Amino acid sequence: MDVSGLVWAVTLVALIAVLAVDLLIIGRRPHEPSVRESSLWVGFYVGLALLFGAGVWLTAGGSAAGQFYTGWLTEYSLSVDNLFVFVIIMARFAVPRQYQQKVLLIGIVLALIMRGGFIAAGAALISQFSWVFYIFGAFLIYTAINLARQGEPDEDEFSENVLIRWSRRALPLSRSYEGGRLVTHENGKRLFTPLLIVMIAIGTTDLIFALDSIPAIFGITQEPYLVFTANVFALMGLRQLYFLLGGLLDRLIYLSYGLAVVLGFIGVKLVLEALADNNLPFVNGGEHVGWAPHIPIWLSLLVIIGTLLAATAASLVKSARDRRRALAEARS
Repeated sequence: MDVSGLVWAVTLVALIAVLAVDLLIIGRRPHEPSVRESSLWVGFYVGLALLFGAGVWLTAGGSAAGQFYTGWLTEYSLSVDNLFVFVIIMARFAVPRQYQQKVLLIGIVLALIMRGGFIAAGAALISQFSWVFYIFGAFLIYTAINLARQGEPDEDEFSENVLIRWSRRALPLSRSYEGGRLVTHENGKRLFTPLLIVMIAIGTTDLIFALDSIPAIFGITQEPYLVFTANVFALMGLRQLYFLLGGLLDRLIYLSYGLAVVLGFIGVKLVLEALADNNLPFVNGGEHVGWAPHIPIWLSLLVIIGTLLAATAASLVKSARDRRRALAEARS
């Protein structure tokens, strides 16, 4: 794709405008959104992503649109997995429900900024060193194996990182959330509320998640514009999805295994593409590996959709069976 500076500028302005409206709504009326409100917002953002992909199809062709849709779906599914950790963070810091929207939105904005930096760095590396696909692929396979072994995180596994611990020690903090403000005054002193610590926790968690999500999408497309927009659309509806799914997250017990399969598949895909385009002197004498195929985007999309649907269906069936068994035991 040949994306002009004007297209980049228009895209950024439009996305910033949507986020500004979102922030304005939350700032004027902090509240816990209803299922209906969350559903409408999630539908709105999903619709925007679908429309954007259609625009890519019309202007750049079906291949580019397929890359966008596949990348967006991959990033969206990884974002759903991130919600498990967000739930743990909110519970650990006892954030009132009406303030959680604000925390999530600011965390998402921080994630967009950080991922923009990762995308720029990744694109620069790929343009200069094709062998970086070996590293990305190996890292995704390693991440997939760890995810399959560990499953979904629970509250006992969450530990505060160095930045959170330093913030607790170095910053003057109040004990209450003070109406969702970041700064308050007590006895003439200016104090930060615990909301700041929660935002730091969300932001640093997003940074860690970017370490696997960015290599994953570069395994689908190397076009920076598609990588960036797929990430943006995957993150923009995350706040409403958090409230929409609610208790359903606890029922998606096999999601981590499905995501492990997706990450492992993309990791293998990256390694195969690196072999097919190989120029490392110590691999096959610096020659391309003829048997290594380029996996088409349509096959990647089918594998990702099929894996996520199977993991979701298996999770819901298992949780329903467990509930029926628990009810039967309670009655007996």
